[in-house]
Amino acid sequence: MNWITRERPKIDRIACPWLIRRFIDPAARIIFVPAQEVMKQAEILQAIPFDVPDTEFSHYGDHCTFDYFLKKYVLADPALHAMAPIVRGADTDNHALAQQAAGLWAISAGLAYNIRNDYELLTVGMQLYDALYSWAKYLPDEKHTQNPTEQLLLQVYASYLKPKRGRKTAVPVWADELRAIIQDHIDTNLTVSLKELADTLQVNPSYVSREFARYFDNLSFGEYIRKLRLEKATELLRTSRHTLSEIAYLTGFSDQSHFTRIFKKQMGQNPSDYRKSLVKSKTHTKG
Repeated sequence: MNWITRERPKIDRIACPWLIRRFIDPAARIIFVPAQEVMKQAEILQAIPFDVPDTEFSHYGDHCTFDYFLKKYVLADPALHAMAPIVRGADTDNHALAQQAAGLWAISAGLAYNIRNDYELLTVGMQLYDALYSWAKYLPDEKHTQNPTEQLLLQVYASYLKPKRGRKTAVPVWADELRAIIQDHIDTNLTVSLKELADTLQVNPSYVSREFARYFDNLSFGEYIRKLRLEKATELLRTSRHTLSEIAYLTGFSDQSHFTRIFKKQMGQNPSDYRKSLVKSKTHTKG
């Protein structure tokens, strides 16, 4: 069967041929032509056009052509449906749909820049999507356990920042409260970082600040950063043996005390109690 689409593919026009050849028609012939010639050549070559406006195999609403192929051919493989939001997010510039979407876009754009022949690009793209499929099917929960950045941070912490044991100097209550207020201000008012991100995106910082909550769980930028810190901290409590001070450092809190206060406020219990409950849960499960 012949399939035809526009030349210079990047995301959907590589992902769809991969899907066709791997799950629909292994012998499919994929044809790339200039956009204005797609329909004429489709008739001449008796080819099915795809990822072209006003054709069956195209975008529908916020879904891309890859999504339509899954629906049309009733492809129920969970790995394909795990890939779908990644492809959709990369193809529609909505990278919030999946954390891998931005990476897929960057790699695809780079490949298209480096490889000018569309058919050579498709050959390389087939390998790219084979790899993405293998990850989605066999490795979605796999972690890159050898984390050199994290280990380096821990070395810095142990060498220079870890509190030394010994006689403690009394700190007045107002000083502790002031420290907490300053840290809270940093956590919830990251205007400088937000401006840098907006400059990178080439979008007005005021607009990003005003619209941020709409697309990020109804949270301000600072609240969202704090949420990510707590999620990372919770993951480290579950999966690592780091001390609470190390976890506080790795997740951007000023110290263990600040980390414990924010964690308890959001999670309803101290991080140490949370970790103990995980151990008890595992023990009961084994029993």
